[in-house]
Amino acid sequence: MKRLSILAAGLLMGAAALQFSSVASGQSDGWVTLLDSTKMGDWTEVGKANWAMKDGALVADKLDDAKVLSYLVSKDSYKDFQIKAEFWTDEEANSGIFIRCDVRDKIDSKVCYEVNIFDKRPDPSYGTGAIVDVAKVVPMPKAAGKWNTYDITVIDDHFVVVLNGQKTVDVTDKRLLNAGFVGLQYGSGVVKFRKVQIRSL
Repeated sequence: MKRLSILAAGLLMGAAALQFSSVASGQSDGWVTLLDSTKMGDWTEVGKANWAMKDGALVADKLDDAKVLSYLVSKDSYKDFQIKAEFWTDEEANSGIFIRCDVRDKIDSKVCYEVNIFDKRPDPSYGTGAIVDVAKVVPMPKAAGKWNTYDITVIDDHFVVVLNGQKTVDVTDKRLLNAGFVGLQYGSGVVKFRKVQIRSL
């Protein structure tokens, strides 16, 4: 009996060590994959575009109604978080990642923060790399024709946006401090998302 107890204790210690090792190596670090190269994930669509999985990415290139933009909205809401996203657009694309959206069924930059993807925005200071009407980016980086990465971190009223390793936004804003939904926008051109992950902070 004593020998079995020692063996059981050893197994428990080994399991604990393995669990600690997994956490330390980043295998259990809280990331939730909202979409990846194999699956679209579970979203609520607001507006309608031809979102479809093609060649390892979620792609849209057409709206059902040219006057109504399309958004894929997360099922869960998030307050303090980090998002990592991989995206590709053509030169005509109008897209973005919307965060802290108050409601799921009405998405725009008045009820959300819009981290923009829009190389041809008429006012480029709030184009790609900016948070619309909150944080300008000068000069505006271009995203079209290549795979890009967004790293977006939000803690309380502090917002940091990093595009392709370059910090484009570091700002405080108190307009929307509660938890909210995340949305992926399709407005025009060709838009692809290859991976979107989020973790609460």
